Amino acid sequence: MATSVSNVHVSKHPCLRAKLSLLRSKATNARDTKQLVHEIATIVGCEALAQGLKTTETGKSVTPLGYEYTTESIGPGSVCLVPILRSGLSMVDALQSLLPEPVPIHHLGMYREKTTLDPVEYYNNLPYHKAGDQSKIPELAIVVDPIIATGSTVCAAIETLRDWGVPRIIAISVLASEGGLQKAAAAWPEGVDLWVGAVDAGTDDNGMIKPGVGDIGDRLFLTVGK
Repeated sequence: MATSVSNVHVSKHPCLRAKLSLLRSKATNARDTKQLVHEIATIVGCEALAQGLKTTETGKSVTPLGYEYTTESIGPGSVCLVPILRSGLSMVDALQSLLPEPVPIHHLGMYREKTTLDPVEYYNNLPYHKAGDQSKIPELAIVVDPIIATGSTVCAAIETLRDWGVPRIIAISVLASEGGLQKAAAAWPEGVDLWVGAVDAGTDDNGMIKPGVGDIGDRLFLTVGK
């Protein structure tokens, strides 16, 4: 099972499970859906960054009472956030609030082709760099997307970032299917850690997680039934 793979981490936080139960309900409106995704992303993000980052001593400073203390910052030194459009935008504020300093946000726009369910990239604003120039490449990319259903979209994002030159990726999601998570875990095992709030058994013929939360993008942006 994907959940026993070393680069897959599933939260066991009881508050997250209760919030996910609320998120699953079709009675939950768009405003509450956005808030619940934010809160679940904060919980999973805390767990992911606790393992994925470290602190380093950076110098000395003085408190308002005049006491000297050692200052610390997080490592690695260069980090970026990569939301997958549309629904990944709902997790950006949660991750930014956890990081001590603002970090660059690079967007990837992807959608699933309706018949094949294959990912199609329609937008990419990763900074261009010349071959051999690693100065614009962060040491860590944090990919955020609420749902890993078939796994194809997150795998495409991983491939894009790997081709860009990122040496390490943390992917954070609210919910995944067992098969989708297994596929994502196998995409680049030595370079990617996946952190999810919960795992459902499978997907239906349309590639939607069962029981899942529905189309989270449509729920967030009030485009259900478009």
